This record gives sequence, C-alpha cells and structure tokens, in this order.
Amino acid sequence: MSSAHKLIIIGSGPAGWTAAIYAARANLEPTVYIGVPKQDPGPVLPGGQLMLTTEVENYPGFPKGITGPEMMAHFQAQAERFGTKVIMEDVVRCEFSKDPVHVPHTLHISDGSTVHAHAVIVATGAVANWIGLENEMRLARSGGGVSACAVCDGALPAFRNKALAVVGGGDTAMEEATYLTKFASVVYVIHRREELRASKIMQQRFMSRPNAKVLWNKVVVDVLGKEHIEGVLLEDTKTKERSTLDVKGLFVAIGHTPATKFLKDSGVEFDAAGYVALNQRNSYTNLTGVFAAGDVADGAYRQAVTAAGMGCVAALDAERWLGAAGVH
Repeated sequence: MSSAHKLIIIGSGPAGWTAAIYAARANLEPTVYIGVPKQDPGPVLPGGQLMLTTEVENYPGFPKGITGPEMMAHFQAQAERFGTKVIMEDVVRCEFSKDPVHVPHTLHISDGSTVHAHAVIVATGAVANWIGLENEMRLARSGGGVSACAVCDGALPAFRNKALAVVGGGDTAMEEATYLTKFASVVYVIHRREELRASKIMQQRFMSRPNAKVLWNKVVVDVLGKEHIEGVLLEDTKTKERSTLDVKGLFVAIGHTPATKFLKDSGVEFDAAGYVALNQRNSYTNLTGVFAAGDVADGAYRQAVTAAGMGCVAALDAERWLGAAGVH
C-alpha cells in the first residue's frame, strides 16, 4: 500500500516527541497524533502530564528550571524542525496487522478518517486520577499548589517547611508522602478508611518520620484558596462531620490510569496493572511493528526523563525493525 506511513506516533508527551525527533532524523518521516484537549474528570491535554506541571526542576539541561508547557513546546519545535508532521486529532481505534510490512496497520482517527502505517509507536501516557473537585482542578491547572506528583513538585520552594497533605492509601501515596517529609513541616495522609492499602513496609517507612500524620476516615470535599491553596475541607466518612485542615499543598495520589482505551480489542497485551506490556527492556509489544514508550508502558517511574529515554528506544527499535523488514 503505497499510501502507508513508515511510522505513526500516537501521543505527544516526552516519549512521543523524543521518538519523533529520533525518527525524523532517521528519515522515517513520522506523523504524530497529539490528541485533543478534554476533561475526564481532570484536564487531559496534548503534551501529557507536564502540561499541568508549573515548574520542572529535575530534567537535565535546565539549571534554572522550566515550566512543563514550555518544555513540551521546545520538544515539539525540535521534532518539527526535522520534518515531523503534527496532527491534533485522537486515534480512537486500532486494527493492527499480523503482517504490517505487506498489509499496514490501520488507525481510525477522531475526524472519521483512517490512516495506515507499517510501524506504530504508542506513547499516550497515563492520566492521574483526580478527586474531581472544581477548585482542585482549577488550582492544579494554575499552579496553585495542587499536584498529582510529589516527586515532580514536592521539592519546590513553595512547599518547603509547609504543612502538606497527600490523599490516598496505597503504596504510591505512602511513597509520595514519605518523600514529602524531607521538605515539609508536617505531612498529613488523608485516607477514607481505617486502614491503609499500602504494604506494611511502606506504611512503616512513612509512620516512622516525626512529621508524619494520618487522618483516618476522612475525604476531601473541597479545596480552599483563590490563587493558592490555603487548606482543604474534610468530611468524616462515618459521622459526616466537616472540618478544615490548613495546608499549603495538596498531592493527589489515588493512582494513574494508562491511556489505552483506544487499544481495546486491538490485540495489544497489557500487564496486571493495565499498562502496555513490553518485551523485556526494549520497546517491542507482542504485536509486530507495534512499539510503546513512556508512561503508557511504565507504571513504576512515570518521570519525564524516563519517558524521553523510552521514546528514544522506541524510535531506534522501530528504525531497526523497518530497515530489517525492507521498508524504506
């Protein structure tokens, strides 16, 4: 099929743009489907989770830090400099071919069109699960002290020596809360039940910190503050009594959902947590000519720098596979 692309990249975070940079420089003429903005219930934007990160201080090469949206604009500009084609549409369904060299993969696009490609890199990321409160989302978008990544944002000056809160009860919440105890005056873990779901060792690690506290049987029903968070309104799950907790930062740690709905019935294999399963340490999925990179295939780290590295690997793997298959 002469109209087939050599490579299509689905997703526009660090993994997708890095894959595009490498692929474009290798003359693979990649097209990136960056998606369209949506609310579900939190903001999902082209550019991924970094579009909700006001300051990125842990990405190499930016000694003074950089905003997430600004970083993604740089990534995109670099990819486009080498000829990457960018389309603001979603891929809504995939029909992957068993022999994509001779019968290319078919991708169904949100505008009703279909496109074909010999190789596909899935780099759609994972979406943080939010509580879904109006003020929570407003302050998350504006950099007002609400975040879904303590490791990304917790060390910022705005949070140092302040009272902070973490919502959640699993291993991720304990890891994030323990990390925050290095910087905060006190870290409250807000949990809706009487016991945590986290492993005992993760619980003990947090509880052993002198500035660690757990608020049992509590849920956040509102986030207080106009330009910056000033506190949270809590409700007791048993008595329904409400109280105010004064905090200067709120970190939501109730999990992530890999952005894989469009892969339903595609034949792509997932791991137990719902992330795209990869073949050992490279980017190969179980399907021929289908690769994955970034948070969509990484439930452990979910960092911009690891996602970018995975995007590099995926582009190199795709280039080598296309070359070996005789697709030029």
